[in-house]
Amino acid sequence: MIDAFMGFIPTFIVMAALAAFYLPLGGYMGRVFTTDRHLAPERVFYRAIGVRPDVKQHWSKYAAGVLSFSAISVIFVYLLQRTQQWLPLNHGKGPVSWDQAWNTAVSFTTNTNWQSYSGETAMSVFTQMTGMAVQNFVSAAVGISVAIALVRALGNRNGDGDIGNFWVDLTRTVLRILLPMAFIGAILLVSQGVIQNFSAPQTIQTVAGGTQTIPGGAVASQEVIKELGTNGGGYFNANSAHPFENPNAWTNIMEIFLILVIPVSLTRTFGIIIGDRRQGWAILATMATLYFISLAVVMVSETSLQDFQGSGMEGKEMRLGVLPSSLFAVTTTMTSTGAVDSFHSSYSPLAGGMLMLNMLLGEISPGGVGSGLYGMLVIAVLTVFIAGLMVGRTPEYLGKRIGVAEITKVCLFILAMPVLVLAGVGISSALPSTLDSVSADGPHGFSEIIYAYTSAANNNGSAFAGFGADTPWFNMSLGFAMLFGRFIPIVMALALAGDFAVQKPAAETAGTLPTHRPLFVGLTVAIAFIVSALTFLPTLALGPLTEALS
Repeated sequence: MIDAFMGFIPTFIVMAALAAFYLPLGGYMGRVFTTDRHLAPERVFYRAIGVRPDVKQHWSKYAAGVLSFSAISVIFVYLLQRTQQWLPLNHGKGPVSWDQAWNTAVSFTTNTNWQSYSGETAMSVFTQMTGMAVQNFVSAAVGISVAIALVRALGNRNGDGDIGNFWVDLTRTVLRILLPMAFIGAILLVSQGVIQNFSAPQTIQTVAGGTQTIPGGAVASQEVIKELGTNGGGYFNANSAHPFENPNAWTNIMEIFLILVIPVSLTRTFGIIIGDRRQGWAILATMATLYFISLAVVMVSETSLQDFQGSGMEGKEMRLGVLPSSLFAVTTTMTSTGAVDSFHSSYSPLAGGMLMLNMLLGEISPGGVGSGLYGMLVIAVLTVFIAGLMVGRTPEYLGKRIGVAEITKVCLFILAMPVLVLAGVGISSALPSTLDSVSADGPHGFSEIIYAYTSAANNNGSAFAGFGADTPWFNMSLGFAMLFGRFIPIVMALALAGDFAVQKPAAETAGTLPTHRPLFVGLTVAIAFIVSALTFLPTLALGPLTEALS
């Protein structure tokens, strides 16, 4: 009983820390995105790139900024990998193959951080710092910027189409939110043993008379932003199970907290910007309900496995344990992070299926930084639309009418990911070469393929251990799944923001659905589950459900 209680202590600590940060951080981000004041470094940057920060953008120009910036990012990271052999801090690393370079460039630009390579053997220190770490900042900032644009549109009361300026939102997110938090977090990680250096791998003599290679690298600076920005890629192949990335139980708790703190606090920012904090509490309650349902399923499944078979520690670190590992797994699959401190392929079939379902929900509870909030708001709009049809009145969310144009964009937003996942799984399953990439036969092998495309299309980045993704087919197809899985929903969210921003809010009537009460929270949770269940149940039935029942 005492051991079981001790296993829950990390969960209590993380939730208490989130509660402590919710009001101040959410309020601070609200001020960041509503003030008219530009800091001196920001003004210098605006002049350098030719941006007029006080000019508001139509949604199409905002989207063009997102897409052009991301396209430049893909090209930059691709070229960096292909030429790293000539760049500083190389330590003998050669150029990355064209297909893997494409996959990795798309992966880090889309906030996915899917890795079909081993970081310590494939990428130089310079590539990790200037390519991967930089993209961890700016890709996270892109997601937050899009979320804030949609929130502004919902809060717009004069119908002038204003959703903000992408370059201003991007710059403020990086300089005022991500960089300060990452700086403090990196120092805390270094204090606990996470390494931070520019050293080449060193070969040492062991006490047994053999040799061992000790890697080096700027790990703490990348580790903190990979978690804070819900990116997820590991500096080392073992990811957050590596002791140089995640040395002990305290750093494990800290990294879980970093993953959750911005997505959770953004619900407070949402309430502040639209001028109704109750709406932020309702969205947070919806996210929390989905999160704790998943956490309960995974923890019960994993502890039952441990009691029944004695194998609950398979694929998990002895220094962390079953329950903290389960907390990390649920957090990373609920937030599009992809970092792992244990290996999801080793989880029981029910728990592994739940981790897949977390991603198939669209990672909205609380989701990635920014992407979780705009994803949940789209589900909220769908919920209001369905509720409006039930009572026979025009649906409205926060005073914004939801008509044919708006619901079309919502449907395209929701359908993009399932089409990518199901098409990718179907085509890959029909290719004979896929058998060489899966490590297991039967339902578990099929689950490896499902998990890969689910992770890519939802911009998560984690994978079932043993899946061989470093082939031209999987590098290319998963790269396109990441690319379209990121930017089709972003364009639809911004187009929806454009529709809402030109509407003046309608007055509430007796028939208006209150969207700050438990009824709305329950309806939204149900809609989130129904959308995923109806879409993916046949696919899940062939993989994790068959494995669990057998």
